[in-house]
Amino acid sequence: MDKIETVEISMAGNPVGCMALTPDDLCVFEYNADYLKTGQSLSPYFLPLQSGLFVAKRNPFKGGFGVFDDSLPDGWGNLLLDRYLQQKGIEPSKLTILQRLSLVGTTGRGALEYRPDRSESIQEESVDFDKLAFESQKILTSNYTGDSLETLYKYAGSSGGARPKIFVWIEDKEWLVKFKTFNDPIEIGKIEYECSLLAKACGIDMPETRLFEGKYFGVERFDRTPAGKIHTISVAGLLNADYRIPSLDYSTLLKMCFDLTKDIEQVYSLFRLMVFNIVISNRDDHAKNFSFQLKNQEWKLSPAYDLLPSVGFNGYHTTTINGQGEPAMNDILTVATNAGLSKQSAEAIVAEIVKKCKAVRFLRKSMPDYPV
Repeated sequence: MDKIETVEISMAGNPVGCMALTPDDLCVFEYNADYLKTGQSLSPYFLPLQSGLFVAKRNPFKGGFGVFDDSLPDGWGNLLLDRYLQQKGIEPSKLTILQRLSLVGTTGRGALEYRPDRSESIQEESVDFDKLAFESQKILTSNYTGDSLETLYKYAGSSGGARPKIFVWIEDKEWLVKFKTFNDPIEIGKIEYECSLLAKACGIDMPETRLFEGKYFGVERFDRTPAGKIHTISVAGLLNADYRIPSLDYSTLLKMCFDLTKDIEQVYSLFRLMVFNIVISNRDDHAKNFSFQLKNQEWKLSPAYDLLPSVGFNGYHTTTINGQGEPAMNDILTVATNAGLSKQSAEAIVAEIVKKCKAVRFLRKSMPDYPV
């Protein structure tokens, strides 16, 4: 790839700033002068809306800023990108952050766009899910670099998470559709779909979900609307937190939610999500699995995503509950009261969610024994 000296960053077609690299490969960001007059901070805790240069730290994003790291692929997306680059004769380890952002271009998560734009994507409604799922397995379990690699890269170039996935347009909506990994249960798609319906029944804000062809879980992208893209940032990006290891407690998360949104109802929504994660044993609740969105110049908790029973970090919740990876009821209520929530309301939310989840057969064995 050609060398890139600077990347221009825009949102909703409006320039917001530019980024370059120091001699030791740390990112340097500066807001656009016009954006400073009318815009809002892209990342309130680390990129406040003010003039001057911001220099990123080395860790945890290898010299980058958390908000822009959210745009980059990880897990499955990184595997695809590295294989694709190698197929083109490019050594992935030689790419700078700026070059990687240019490969994301206009296709990334949320509303941020990067130029020069060297992204590649496909917008087709006719997709052979079975074929792509089969080819995904070959990539996961071998050094496969066949013809389907380029197709999969174009369908899922900026995706994150461990499971194979693609972005696809169906009925004028953009969906993220997941495939199983080699160690997932056969019915993983159906399990995640049922968990999404259960989450909605438990009062959790969820995007529209579907089970395509009876086995592939799909979720409508909540960072895309008919009116345009929505700026979306994960908690990992907001707090510069390493999502690969335990780096967060729900007490901090709930307090940050109120600090950012100034809305106690948003905090109750996040607490409800916390309880749901605990009750269904979703222990892969790391800092990148919670996000906030900038809507009408106000920060809001994003819809929930990646909700299904999972092992987590060493078998415990990756985001701790009152410091505990295996929480007792008292830990849940302590988190609630420390965040300014009513103990009575918190107990009612726990009872409601436990009762509804107990009706789901495949969850019963893994559910913690909390009183209803």
